[in-house]
Amino acid sequence: MNLLRTVIVFDAPDLEAESAFWASVLNGYVVKDADWHSVIDESGEWRIGVQLNPTHVKPEWPKGNQQQQIHLDFHVEDPHRTHVQLVELGATILQAAETLDSEEGFQVYGDPAGHPFCIGWGQPTAEQLATFLKNRIM
Repeated sequence: MNLLRTVIVFDAPDLEAESAFWASVLNGYVVKDADWHSVIDESGEWRIGVQLNPTHVKPEWPKGNQQQQIHLDFHVEDPHRTHVQLVELGATILQAAETLDSEEGFQVYGDPAGHPFCIGWGQPTAEQLATFLKNRIM
């Protein structure tokens, strides 16, 4: 297989809300078709597809009849700033971290269609990744 790109695709009942949310999170923009939106990030890479699905059932996270279907993890440097941005964009908190001030942690959000996603911080650190890559190459 000659892979050109990997795109995460979400089903959503409201293309506008879903694609605008993710474009704002990624500082990007949306290329629109009638039943499909492509979310392009600030570097110009296509990252997320949003497919119209009027019968999409919002997941009930973490323990509902309609379980999580997919989720993304975003590792960030500043969880406070990221949290404020996500809530302003329309994300809802599904599972709050005990504190955003810990050295490492995560917090779970829902996007406008209810898809769970996480922000994480402090794990693994840049130093841990560098050590892992160095040891792997040797």
